[in-house]
Amino acid sequence: MQWEAIKLCNDEGFTALHTAALIDNTDAAKVLVKEHPKLVYICRSINNLPIHVAAMHGRKETLCYLLSVTKDDTEASPYQRESGIWLLVYIMTSKFYDVALDLIHRYPVLATSTDELENVALASLATSEDKSERGLGNIALGSLAAKVSAFPSGSRLNFWQRRIYSCVPGKVESCPKHHNRGDIEDPRNTSPQKCNWARVLWENFCISAHKVSQKLHFILWKVFEFAVPQIKGIGEKKQMHDQALQLAKCVCKEIQSLNDSNAYESHAKDPLFKAARLGVHEVVEEIVDSFPSLVWARDKNNCSIFKWAILERHENVFNLLYHMSEHKSIIMNFKDNEGNTPLHWAGNLAPQNKLNIFPGAALQMQRELQWFEEVKKLVIPYYLDWKNEEKDTAEMVFTEKHKALVKEGEKWMKSTASSCTIVAVLIVTIVFAASISVPGGHNDENGLPILSNETAFFVFAISNAFSLFTSSTSLVMFLSILTSTYTKKDFLFALPKRLVIGLVTLFLSITAMMVAFSSIVYLLFGYNKRWVLIPTVVFSGIPIISFVRLEFPLFLDLITSTYCIFVKKSNRLFY
Repeated sequence: MQWEAIKLCNDEGFTALHTAALIDNTDAAKVLVKEHPKLVYICRSINNLPIHVAAMHGRKETLCYLLSVTKDDTEASPYQRESGIWLLVYIMTSKFYDVALDLIHRYPVLATSTDELENVALASLATSEDKSERGLGNIALGSLAAKVSAFPSGSRLNFWQRRIYSCVPGKVESCPKHHNRGDIEDPRNTSPQKCNWARVLWENFCISAHKVSQKLHFILWKVFEFAVPQIKGIGEKKQMHDQALQLAKCVCKEIQSLNDSNAYESHAKDPLFKAARLGVHEVVEEIVDSFPSLVWARDKNNCSIFKWAILERHENVFNLLYHMSEHKSIIMNFKDNEGNTPLHWAGNLAPQNKLNIFPGAALQMQRELQWFEEVKKLVIPYYLDWKNEEKDTAEMVFTEKHKALVKEGEKWMKSTASSCTIVAVLIVTIVFAASISVPGGHNDENGLPILSNETAFFVFAISNAFSLFTSSTSLVMFLSILTSTYTKKDFLFALPKRLVIGLVTLFLSITAMMVAFSSIVYLLFGYNKRWVLIPTVVFSGIPIISFVRLEFPLFLDLITSTYCIFVKKSNRLFY
């Protein structure tokens, strides 16, 4: 009677074990399974077992326990066909990539499931950002390609977070032993045993040193993590990224094991295009590394992965061209069904979410011009004047699509320059007045400043003059921005460079002005009272720190936007 009561389902088809999985009550689940092991197999539909419920709602602790007690050698077959695929999709949706990796290791067939099961494919599609395509090819790889945040390319980290991220230790792995007998059997070696032992000792020393450094790195990170709990989330994020990348490698390896070139395309083509559209270059690299022929793949509109990289403005995917051999010149010389060349694609306006990454319409316009100019370098000269089916050249498309952005960029640049001009004018006025009204007065006999022999006066004179020169330079830069013609080409280098110089010289002038002010305060009121320096320096630092805090993000955006976009990340060959 007790068993009959426990296995009863509510209106949603949930037993008591389903409810325990739903609320992540692992202790209750253990008690229920211990008393009635068959509870793990009771469900109303094939994707509604307790393990599915725990995976769907992100209950990792209970999920791991249920996976350990749910066996596959039963009539329910929870890890086969639809049930197993649903489970894998739910686990990946909850971002438990380590659990998904373990599941695929136990049941490799899940890694090679395709969208033949349409309901599962649509469920996977519902979790992605792009719902325009029904087919996903390989379900595991397609679901992973849709998870932009699962990879470093989809994480928006600020400057300090990126520095911390790079310091997070990787997984400490044991190094394999090396057995190399080549030197023993090499007849050219005059003293084989001696050479062999020397190399073995050196290799063992290097391996031991590497293992020790890894462990020390890991221990230091744990200490740092304990001292600053806020960085724990960055460590967890990197761990998730590593697990997702490992999962992508594992799925591709399982697809390779099929040994069928036709199956490669049916499994990997759709995930490849999805990853390219969403900018997940890690998945793109892994798929092309595993199936090189797919770099030439085209979708139904005759578009390559690099067309999507250009249209969606994913520089991480586009930069893979720089890791290619001369094949890149062939890839960049295709046209789509409307007669558009890659340069026409670059002439279209970027998606709004990509434009919003940059503060201000001027920087947005600069990035659009950078894309256009970079693509222009890679297409053949014949395409520069090529007209599409609408009789438009790429230059005409760019001009038409960016009219509004040019006007907004001009307005933003003038507003920024006007605000900074006012500050520069005030500084010029203040420091010039301070230079002609010498503190302490003049000596009536020789006309020299009375305090000219003091070190503090010398510091004042130098810093005041430096402030005058830098503020004047800043003023000239901002005035040149206000009087610019504002053609679209000006947004590429001229205007951003002037703004960078203006901001740097303005910062230097503010800093020098505060040094000059502090020197005079000490000279007039703190003579033989060195304690006066402390509050003077502290209060003088407030405007300097405030300026850096408020304007440094804009300065950093200007530098990265101008000089750090299309770069070759490494010497690794993509294709």
